[in-house]
Amino acid sequence: MRKVVQIIVLALLVTSCGKSDKGQVVGVKGKSWNPERPYGMILVEGGSFIMGKSDYDIAGLKDAPTKTVTVPSFYMDETEITNSEYKQFVYYVRDSVVRQKLAEAAEFAGGGAGAAGGGNQGSIQDYAFKNSQSGNNNAQQNLTPYQEFSKHYDPMKQLLNWDIDIKWKTGEYPDQDYVMVMDEFFLSDDQSYNGERMMDVTQFKYSYKEMDIQSAAKLENGDRSNFVKEYDVEVYPDTTVWIKDFNYSYNVPMHNDYFIHEAFDNYPVVGVNWNQAKAFSQWRTMYLKNYKKDKGSRKETSRVESFRLPSEAEWEYAARGGLQSATYPWGGPYTKDDRACFLANFKPLRGDYAADEALYTVEADSYEPNGFGLYNMSGNVAEWVNTSYNPSSYEYMSSMSPNVNNAKNKRKVIRGGSWKDVSYYLQVSTRDYEYADTARSYIGFRTVQNYLGNTFNLNSNF
Repeated sequence: MRKVVQIIVLALLVTSCGKSDKGQVVGVKGKSWNPERPYGMILVEGGSFIMGKSDYDIAGLKDAPTKTVTVPSFYMDETEITNSEYKQFVYYVRDSVVRQKLAEAAEFAGGGAGAAGGGNQGSIQDYAFKNSQSGNNNAQQNLTPYQEFSKHYDPMKQLLNWDIDIKWKTGEYPDQDYVMVMDEFFLSDDQSYNGERMMDVTQFKYSYKEMDIQSAAKLENGDRSNFVKEYDVEVYPDTTVWIKDFNYSYNVPMHNDYFIHEAFDNYPVVGVNWNQAKAFSQWRTMYLKNYKKDKGSRKETSRVESFRLPSEAEWEYAARGGLQSATYPWGGPYTKDDRACFLANFKPLRGDYAADEALYTVEADSYEPNGFGLYNMSGNVAEWVNTSYNPSSYEYMSSMSPNVNNAKNKRKVIRGGSWKDVSYYLQVSTRDYEYADTARSYIGFRTVQNYLGNTFNLNSNF
């Protein structure tokens, strides 16, 4: 009996410690890390390359002298962001704004679901906030400890109801409250024509916060909130660029159809300024985090790396496709292959736009990809990068993951040339710029995401 008691006591002593490290520092063991390649992206393995003009280009050497730099690995969109992909962002923001207004009107109208005399069509109450306390006497009893005691809990941060579709057809509006809300999103009759109800797209804005980490890191003490900025960005592309960019040219069909018509879904989005491109990147990050959160994994949510615009160095490294000192993504120095076919969409032969079989843009996956598998790194549309333009930046930028982005400098670098440019702008080392708040019919973008770790596991793909 005594032996049994001794065994039990010894077992309790061992298990009570709850450790298997034998008192040694073995580190915190997390889950195994398997990189997940984002949909539609290519892994660009980092390395060193000679950035800048490699030939005797007097004009180019003034703002792009050669310099050896190194960039880490990253994922990059295989193609430019297309109209279809950008529409997903636009429609998400549009529907969020509409649902917010409907839910607020439902709160003001009061009553339970199906109230306000909607009959079989329901009512605006169907769009009430999911966690609304209106008409719910047990709401206070259902609060979680976080909701009841946390100083960070915002009772006004209410959940939109995405379970019911928005009714866009006027004949399906369920009640007068719904009518009043929806009418706010459409232009007045004197601003519409051809018998269509036209939406006021200026009302659809995406709001997000961003922190200037590089500036905050230099702060030894103080309030870091001074470095957190909130942005409200209109999300709809400016389709009037097709008219404003070209004098005495008939581009009305492109203005009317390019973004909205299904025929152009796989074409690169244009009419998007630098701020809108950044907003799309932030939304893409949030969209993926929300999906993982809905799947119930908080740890997985924290592992989502942010999508962003590439730096100028990352863009040029990716555009070269592994070729050192090349003129174009395919090498060069010519813009035709051995069958006399053009290798990109640009303005050849002194303005013969149709010589490359394209008048305006082409589908985002047209022509052959470069050595990394990236399409249209030259031509089609120029691309925003997350770098401010300074003619002398190559002289003082770091050689390790370089980037010069000054918030006060509104001139942002664009790279790659476009369908309306001559071949000089298609060269992987040529720099150009546009102002951050300016949209053009020949500027689009693609995004990147940091690659975590040093070992590659490409088996966890979609």
